[in-house]
Amino acid sequence: MSNIAVIGAGAWGTALAIQAARAGNDVVLWARDPGNAAAIEQTRENSRLPGHRLPGRIRVTNVLPVATRAVLLAVPMQHLRSVAACLPSGPSPIVVCAKGVETGSLRLPLEVVEALHPATGTACLTGPNFANEVAAGLPSAAVLASTDPALRQALATLLGTPAFRLYGNDDPVGAQLGGAAKNVIAIAAGAVIGAGLGENARAALITRGLAELGRLAVALGGRAETMMGLSGLGDLLLTCTGSASRNFSLGLALGQGKTLADVQASRSSVTEGVATAPALLARAAGVELPICAGVAALLAGRTTLAEAIVAMLARPRRDE
Repeated sequence: MSNIAVIGAGAWGTALAIQAARAGNDVVLWARDPGNAAAIEQTRENSRLPGHRLPGRIRVTNVLPVATRAVLLAVPMQHLRSVAACLPSGPSPIVVCAKGVETGSLRLPLEVVEALHPATGTACLTGPNFANEVAAGLPSAAVLASTDPALRQALATLLGTPAFRLYGNDDPVGAQLGGAAKNVIAIAAGAVIGAGLGENARAALITRGLAELGRLAVALGGRAETMMGLSGLGDLLLTCTGSASRNFSLGLALGQGKTLADVQASRSSVTEGVATAPALLARAAGVELPICAGVAALLAGRTTLAEAIVAMLARPRRDE
């Protein structure tokens, strides 16, 4: 029996599989496409995460595993429901490693999984992590958020290493909202830099974005202080400043005058903030989220970048 099953062989799922093996586990890495699974198994490298050879403790397959000590669900948010529905029922806890809000239902990742597997223990793994750095074993930290303290501890022991520090958190709602909203704000940060507005503007936007995260968490049942930790501020800083961020780079391209359609057509990976922006606003109707609202309007073509900037700068002044 393999200790860990990682569902999703994208860059992040592959990095998590490598980390789980590094932590001493036997790992099954599931890829939806059988040809892709066979290629990764044979070459011991994933083209989505080049330069990182899979250790021998990882087996790659397109057959969903049955019995494991934990299931790490690392698929894009908008595919989470269809994949989670195929998971066999059992006692293995499910750790959701996706970030975003499901369009249509407006549910957070754990809400989707818990509706499908109500008797299964769940947690979310989130925080400021680029897949290539986790795969390389560079120092990183993440959050395991769950209302079950015993589960948080067990998962941290199972997955953590000295270079991959896992912190428990009992506010899964706040942790998930931080992971979702930061992608939207990162698009805005990229647009600011792409448009040549400067580092001062980006710093101001990140700071005001953090204020939005706090309001969002409180309004939807989380805690504002969660947004000051790894799943809030930490993830926000990395995604708004790191060149490897898909959301930041999409915003950067928009700021440089490219269209959303052209940017998305040039990519094979998912930029979660695009779907998250309107879904997050719908879920948080009535909450003051001017940056997220501006990004959603820009992505939908309801405003131009220049108009969005003017609207943001014209907001009434007030005490911080």
